[in-house]
Amino acid sequence: MKPVVKRIIFFAALIAFWELGSRLELWHETILPSPLSVYESLAAGFSDFTLVYDLAASFRRLLIGLVVSLLIGTAIGILLARSKTADDTLGTMVLALQSVPSIVWLPLAMMWFGLGEGAIIFVVILGGTFVMILNVRTGIKNVNPLYIRAARTMGSSGIDLFMKVIIPASVPYLVTGARLAWAFAWRALMAGELLSAGPGLGYTLRYASDFGNMSLVIGVMIIIGVVGAVVDQLIFQRIEKSVLRRWGLEN
Repeated sequence: MKPVVKRIIFFAALIAFWELGSRLELWHETILPSPLSVYESLAAGFSDFTLVYDLAASFRRLLIGLVVSLLIGTAIGILLARSKTADDTLGTMVLALQSVPSIVWLPLAMMWFGLGEGAIIFVVILGGTFVMILNVRTGIKNVNPLYIRAARTMGSSGIDLFMKVIIPASVPYLVTGARLAWAFAWRALMAGELLSAGPGLGYTLRYASDFGNMSLVIGVMIIIGVVGAVVDQLIFQRIEKSVLRRWGLEN
């Protein structure tokens, strides 16, 4: 049985159980609305374009923050891989900061940038930067020494060696880093938007929660999960598999 068929069967069974439980009143509607109620809330949100505007706003913030985090993460990762002093000092700080959840930065971000776009994008950047730094650093440090020796034997050195041998050999780690950076940035974005003034998926989630609209809360949560899964599966996972296959690293 193909994986896609298994997934369809699993989610169909899950929704059927959910609907059955709602009809049998195993739980109160205000705690967990029925699938039909969630569908109606989503349909209303898309028909009046509220959720469309939310998705557009969230993706715009994500794109800005993710691009900046990939650029910063790549640059610092290269620095840590090429400089032992930087790795022993700045690298230690990066390891420590990576363990700090992005939402913890929100109070500081709001003090610096207010409740506007700047604070949210700042949190998104932090969400993706640290994991990208560590993957770039690891990728460059783990380049097979045979590649470097062979290139030097053929006269390559300096920037030429770095750009034509080390960076290409690190591509699998860079792609994995970008995939993880996307996931962390997406989570950070949702956390940041919870305290924003809208629009955005996180803002709508908080707004619905404040007014007790649980069907919309569940609906927005589903959108967040589906978007995350679709982008990961259709974009990053395919790129990662293609790169790993090209480098002979796929199991």
